[in-house]
Amino acid sequence: DTFGTGKADEAAIGAAVTRLFDLSPLGIIKELNLRRPLFRQTAVYGHFGRTDIDAPWESTTRAKELAEEVR
Repeated sequence: DTFGTGKADEAAIGAAVTRLFDLSPLGIIKELNLRRPLFRQTAVYGHFGRTDIDAPWESTTRAKELAEEVR
């Protein structure tokens, strides 16, 4: 749900996400490299607004690919 802020049809966005991303638990673990020891850094002070850690779930590296898929 884009809460009315989207520039593309929400159904098209959902379909593109389904095509591009493996949303299974294992797929998410692999995509975000969640088996690496990152969580110790986020256990204190969390991760919101921090620039001193590389939180893979904050990455926008695939945004262009998603935008092209929606067009």
